[in-house]
Amino acid sequence: MLKRIVFVLVVLSVITGFVFAGGRTETTGGKLHIVIATDATWPPMEMVDENKEIVGFDIDLMNAAAEAGGFTVEFQNTAWDGIWAGLAAGEYDAVMSSVTITEERKKTMDFSVPYINAGQVLIVPKATTGVTTLADLKGKTAAAQIGTTGSFEIEKVSGVELRTYDEIGLAFEDMANGRVDAVVADTPVAADFALMNPNYKDRFKIVGEPFTDEFYGVAVDQGNKEVLDAINKGLSAVLNTDTYKKIEEKWLR
Repeated sequence: MLKRIVFVLVVLSVITGFVFAGGRTETTGGKLHIVIATDATWPPMEMVDENKEIVGFDIDLMNAAAEAGGFTVEFQNTAWDGIWAGLAAGEYDAVMSSVTITEERKKTMDFSVPYINAGQVLIVPKATTGVTTLADLKGKTAAAQIGTTGSFEIEKVSGVELRTYDEIGLAFEDMANGRVDAVVADTPVAADFALMNPNYKDRFKIVGEPFTDEFYGVAVDQGNKEVLDAINKGLSAVLNTDTYKKIEEKWLR
């Protein structure tokens, strides 16, 4: 009897392993089901809305990629301080959480194709005209958080006065009060303040294109070719399409 119980448990464990290995399940339609971890505290890329749903640019983009790539996707809200350990342990299949692709990270994980350049952009008051680049601000003042890529970029431009702040929110506050002419920040921060902050969304606008390269990608455990190929197929089908532009306009413009 004991041997029979052990045999049943072994069979069940094997079945369970097939179903849940690597954090994935197969749907009844045979589609790959990919579980993606995200730290939903980084608006407008990923956040929790008033209905306790995970929403944002990343979520809309991956849902579109899943539809185009023929797989299903599930997002799992995961704290940043444990997100990489969970990926390595197979608790989920991928991480999509405003993750910058770096050479250091590529040593321990694989990345999808880049899906957005989240580099530095320029934010100005809505009444401002004729400004799309830092060079257009000659004779004016541009603000950034101290020690950031944005502050370094402003320093490179002759004739533009740099004003730095310990916290980027103070820079936007000073622009709202007319103390600086522009703010430089990375794309998600710019979108959060200029498009989503109720105090500023009717007063500021993002102009021009990112002028540094800081690409985001989806991270998977090294060697997980099945998941990486599926994600790349879906993303590649959506990037540079009207669908992508609509998602960009919804969250970042």
